[in-house]
Amino acid sequence: MNNGNSNNGFVVWLTGLPGTGKSTISAELTKIFQEKGFCTETMDGDEIRKGLSADLGFTKEDRQEHARRVAFVSKLLARNGVAVNVALISPYRSFREHARNEIENFVEVYVKTPLEVCMERDPKGLYAKAQQGEITDLTGYQDTYEEPLNPEVVIDTCDTTPEGAAETIVSKLDELGYFSN
Repeated sequence: MNNGNSNNGFVVWLTGLPGTGKSTISAELTKIFQEKGFCTETMDGDEIRKGLSADLGFTKEDRQEHARRVAFVSKLLARNGVAVNVALISPYRSFREHARNEIENFVEVYVKTPLEVCMERDPKGLYAKAQQGEITDLTGYQDTYEEPLNPEVVIDTCDTTPEGAAETIVSKLDELGYFSN
C-alpha cells in the first residue's frame, strides 16, 4: 500500500445526500493532511460545478460526466503525490465504481445521514426549494441516491462531529498504510 513519503497520493471520496456534511468533513481532512505534511486538494462538487463542470446540468448523464471529470482530475493529482478530498454526492454506484477503477489509491467514505436530518439541516435551502417545486431533481428526495455497498468507511453524522468523522477517516487511512513511514 502507499505511504505519505512516496510520489503517490490518494483520493478520499466522500459520498452522501445533500446536507450530510461532506464539505465540512473534507475541510477537517484537509487540515489534518496538511499537518501530516501532505500537499492536499479539495474537489468539492459545488465548487467544481462553478468551473470545470459549469456547462453541465443535473440529468443522469450530466451527473455522470461531472463525476467523470472529478475522478480524472483527482487521479492526476493523486498520482502526483497529492492527498485529494472529494466531496461529491455522486449518487450512482456505477459512477463511484468507475472512480475506484480509475484511481489507484481510492478510499470511499459513505457520509450517512437520514434524509429527515438532511432536510432539517438544509444549509443551502435545497430541500425547501424541492418542496416548493423550484427544484425537481434533488438527489435522495426526487432523484435516486444509491448507498454504497462496501465503502471503506461509514460515517454516521448523527453520532459524530466533523472533527470526529475526519479522525475516523484518518485512522482508516493509517490502517490501510497511507501514513506509514
